[in-house]
Amino acid sequence: MNKPLIISDTNSKSLKIKKQIIKSINKEKIKRSNIIIVIGGDGFMLKTLKKNKKSKKLFYGINSGNYGFLMNKFSNKFTIKNLAKAKTVNISPLEMSVTTKKNIRKCIAINEVSILRQSRQAANLSIKNNSKNIIKKLVSDGILVSTPAGSTAYNLSVHGPILSLNSKKISIAPISAFRPRRWAGKIVSDKSKVIITNLNPKKRPVSAVADNIEVRNAKKISIKVLTKIRFNLLYDKNTSLQKKIKLEQLRKETN
Repeated sequence: MNKPLIISDTNSKSLKIKKQIIKSINKEKIKRSNIIIVIGGDGFMLKTLKKNKKSKKLFYGINSGNYGFLMNKFSNKFTIKNLAKAKTVNISPLEMSVTTKKNIRKCIAINEVSILRQSRQAANLSIKNNSKNIIKKLVSDGILVSTPAGSTAYNLSVHGPILSLNSKKISIAPISAFRPRRWAGKIVSDKSKVIITNLNPKKRPVSAVADNIEVRNAKKISIKVLTKIRFNLLYDKNTSLQKKIKLEQLRKETN
């Protein structure tokens, strides 16, 4: 049986966990193959997934960061047993295509694409779903387009809706909407192509950010779910991604 590949962040906590995992793997056999163990925080997991976007392997995250929404909790005693019983969740990223004055750039986002004002002035944006207008002119600090997996991240902070993993939806949420005042955003099908246009790129420039990759001076941004890419994430039985999303919904209701 092939041993899993272990990818670790470089901080001391991650390296310590990696050392313990290697010891455990040498003692116990893992009855499933094709696994990459990722040790770090959510940001490190996102970076690792993007680097391995063509891989068909299973990714099992072990948290050494803060919250670790995409990760599993480390247990020196039970991690190998948990790994053997972990359930698979398949998620597809967003593809962001950004038109600037110079070129067109494409990036993928597992959590969200955020359109943010670059100057002190609010952005003027139009938003379409394919050819249909969602909003002709939004004056705001920006806009956020989120996947279900990312709906509990930045999206939740800007009061966007939490989406179930099997909802087949994506969220469009404004960031500090000024006109229309308090526009609540919209939930659309994951088959949508969301087109965001900067109505005044010279005076009111915006940047487009796919998770943590920024493209500045964006004139037009097209966003769609990239179904040809599917990341296979493994989660412990009692801490599945779906359960984490439900817990966030409960927190939202009680806070």
